[in-house]
Amino acid sequence: MSSENLSSNTLPVKNTIGDRIKIALQYAMPKHAISRLVGKLAAAKMGWLTTKLISIFIKAYKINMAEAKLKNASDFETFNDFFTRELEDGARIINPDNNSLCYPVDGAISQQGDIVEGKLIQAKGFNYSLTSLLGGDSRTAAPFQKGKFSCIYLAPKDYHRIHMPMAATLREMIYVPGELFSVNPLTANNVPDLFARNERVVTIFDTEHGALAMVLVGATIVASIETTWAGTITPPAGNDVFRWQYPAKGSDAITFEKGDEMGRFKLGSTVVSTFAPNMVEFPTEAGPKTVTRLGELYANLATNSAEQ
Repeated sequence: MSSENLSSNTLPVKNTIGDRIKIALQYAMPKHAISRLVGKLAAAKMGWLTTKLISIFIKAYKINMAEAKLKNASDFETFNDFFTRELEDGARIINPDNNSLCYPVDGAISQQGDIVEGKLIQAKGFNYSLTSLLGGDSRTAAPFQKGKFSCIYLAPKDYHRIHMPMAATLREMIYVPGELFSVNPLTANNVPDLFARNERVVTIFDTEHGALAMVLVGATIVASIETTWAGTITPPAGNDVFRWQYPAKGSDAITFEKGDEMGRFKLGSTVVSTFAPNMVEFPTEAGPKTVTRLGELYANLATNSAEQ
């Protein structure tokens, strides 16, 4: 993807009247209040009502419960328990090739390619800032300038635990307050700077091949975002960005192997990954709307990535 290709995305998609109404409602509705209310309901133990709601959801989204460890709606005490359900052992195989990365989630690619002049492609007609995405500090963004990015959308039907695409050590976590627009394809095609304006948790990792960032983007009715090392990320309300630093070595270092779980969404959203320059190469056949499955081939390490 060249800078010419990036800058040529200047014509937004055409929308129906119904689509324009949906987009307008996204701006008008009290997204935080609705999301927090849904979050409380999703965490509530409501007995038969919870079971009924889960059953309706399974049917409506054609969820494959055969691959889940717990297979019946009645097995879950809360809707959140169901939504973050664990998979049965062997349901996903982590690609064992040490020269490749595996997909971190089930979902579908929204966009991926080169980071050009500090910009990522959101959709046709919309680019957004790497620095803004990662919390507004140019020092955080510097290792990823001229690197690559990948954005994967998780639909309601998908498995909602997030895993590591490669072995890594956690360096920093950043909570960035923001909006809670939906992150479905319609909104991504029409709301500028969507992933850099929504609430998000930015995680920065060191690897043997360069820096890796995984950005967990919040959305309308996403009750919360969790990480395996810090639990639910719920800083005080307000506009402040919060940062946590972690040791690079020693017994307190937080390390992951390829395929390890690192977080989860309570209700659906998007993961944006960024990579250092000359670190990875995406398969040429992968692109927008490519279906992703946790553990399958995501990218190959570039031949000179070990030099990073």
